[in-house]
Amino acid sequence: RVRDLFAQAKAQAPAIIFIDEIDAIGRQRGRGFVGGHDEREQTLNQILVEMDGFTPNDNVIVVAATNRGDLLDPALLRPGRFDRRITLDMPDKEGRLAILKIHSKNKKFVESVNWDRVADRTVGFSGADLENMLNEAAIYAARNNKKEVNMEDIEEAATKVKLGPAKKRLQSEEDRKITAYHEAGHAIVTHFLPKMDPVHRISIVARGMSLGHTLIPPAADRTHETKSRLMDQIAAMLGGRAAEKEIFDEMTSGASNDIVQATRLARAMVIEFGMSELGPINFGPQSEISDMGAMEWYEGANLAPSTQEKVDNEVKKLIDFGYRKAAVLVKKHKKLMDKVVERLMEKETLDREEFEKIVGKKENGESFK
Repeated sequence: RVRDLFAQAKAQAPAIIFIDEIDAIGRQRGRGFVGGHDEREQTLNQILVEMDGFTPNDNVIVVAATNRGDLLDPALLRPGRFDRRITLDMPDKEGRLAILKIHSKNKKFVESVNWDRVADRTVGFSGADLENMLNEAAIYAARNNKKEVNMEDIEEAATKVKLGPAKKRLQSEEDRKITAYHEAGHAIVTHFLPKMDPVHRISIVARGMSLGHTLIPPAADRTHETKSRLMDQIAAMLGGRAAEKEIFDEMTSGASNDIVQATRLARAMVIEFGMSELGPINFGPQSEISDMGAMEWYEGANLAPSTQEKVDNEVKKLIDFGYRKAAVLVKKHKKLMDKVVERLMEKETLDREEFEKIVGKKENGESFK
């Protein structure tokens, strides 16, 4: 079949052969192959033979795509084969607008849909995410007997794409209140931190494994993260736990994922980014971007117990400082947090406008030392 494909391409030249998900057949030999007669290995060998048989005058170009470039056999990447590698990042705002324009053509939208705002809302979305979002928005509108899709439908669809569908999970009034204070804690801390982006949405509607969520999408496409912004992110992650302690003088298991994420970020700051008193040293485990754009992990040198203790102490310092910031903010703005919770208990979900009606517009925030 491979020979027939390449022969047909040569016969109809100029032509392009496109192989999608090439890692399915081009996986590095020795990784998951049963033996030398494995069908996938035979297919890979035939592709290599056919590509070696090309000359520039054949006017046939072979293009392949993969999300796992780190798994490809080195023989595929030799000069004369797939020797030009193009890494495709997530679309920027201009790219998202172009993708939204394409996938909105066969759907009816109200004139008031603000596509610029939708593009801002979807930082980090892939092209497939955007297509799925608009399809889900159309379904949501149809279920509610609407002839046209509006911003509310798009917002609900965007949340579903990233967090999963809403679940009709029965919660006691006590659990709803704990969840509301937890999410309000995230939102209040985020709102009053100088480096954090604005709160976009707060909800106590269960999705996936979470009982609620506070969405803070990036306000812009960023390449770099500063230490001060990462420190604010840790504080925001711990805002839910700080609110639980302030209001109920108790701690719940609901903050477990927040603690995991905050600890991972703090550890990365110490061992990878050099953002601690230990200085610009990479202690490992380490990650790097391969030449195919995939994240590769490898173990660094084993640390001496004394060095590991120093690393752990620096991680704890970052976590403790972030938690103190969160605790100060929820205590200082407790009355505002109470109002947010009261509204959440009534409506279950607040958008940015409703949230800022209670707490005011986001400004420069409050600094900590």
